[in-house]
Amino acid sequence: MHLIDGPSGRSLIRMPLGPGFRFIHRADLIAELERTARAEGVEILLGCHVDRVDAGRLIADGREMAFDHLVGADGARGAARRFVAPDHFSRFTGQVAWRTLVPAPDDWPLEAQVHVGPGRHLVLYPLREGRLLNIVAVEERSDWVAEGWSQRDDPANLRAAFDGYAPFIRELLARVETVHLWGLMDHGAVPAWHRNGVTLIGDAAHPTLPFLAQGANLALEDAWTLAHALDDPTAWEAARRPRVERALMAARANAANYHLSGPRKTLAHLVLRLVAGVAPGAMLKRYDWLYDHDVTA
Repeated sequence: MHLIDGPSGRSLIRMPLGPGFRFIHRADLIAELERTARAEGVEILLGCHVDRVDAGRLIADGREMAFDHLVGADGARGAARRFVAPDHFSRFTGQVAWRTLVPAPDDWPLEAQVHVGPGRHLVLYPLREGRLLNIVAVEERSDWVAEGWSQRDDPANLRAAFDGYAPFIRELLARVETVHLWGLMDHGAVPAWHRNGVTLIGDAAHPTLPFLAQGANLALEDAWTLAHALDDPTAWEAARRPRVERALMAARANAANYHLSGPRKTLAHLVLRLVAGVAPGAMLKRYDWLYDHDVTA
């Protein structure tokens, strides 16, 4: 993990992640999960719209299906979440995010980079053995943008937002041909993750802001632990909730830390450079509770 001052391109601190960390293309992860599920005999229905969830039944595309236990993994705006927590609302954080993929430059290092700056930051990491570069760019703004990943934007808007960044970042963004934009909403964890035979996992239960890169990881943890606790989902939630809510709070904190300006930025960057020269691994120690946790143990 490499923190860099975005406008100057100056390195702040490089934190070794170690051999246990992997960068995985989301599409590749989903494809592997699908392959494994089908191999175990799971029936997967694609293009199916769930209209309504009630206790013991769901209605999808006009067809009613009964269930003993439904696991809702359909996201923050899904039918399962609406059933379990119908009165839970979200708020716009005042930040928007662009996401895109570009071919990685030949000499791009195999590391995650966070380029920080006043009111905006950029996250870069390689995928598929370094052939692709994932770009997530976040900017503070007052106007609301629709939630969801399907809204396309003009790449020129992305380039304009980071026009004050270092030349090599501007050159990288010049490669962007298509980009998606969405508003970042803070949903928080719903008051209860289980109701009348319906249990929520992942973003359906606890959407997280993308500043800790833990959304998919928390969902995978949920799935593993719930599979071993289906007979008592209430106890499962009680065991999972403290860890999940701590991760949500840490993500919110990073949102502010990445966008510092003025004297606070100067002081923070000075501290980072000092730590980098003495004990660069110490910065990651504060996340031992997150990265050293093994749900399979």
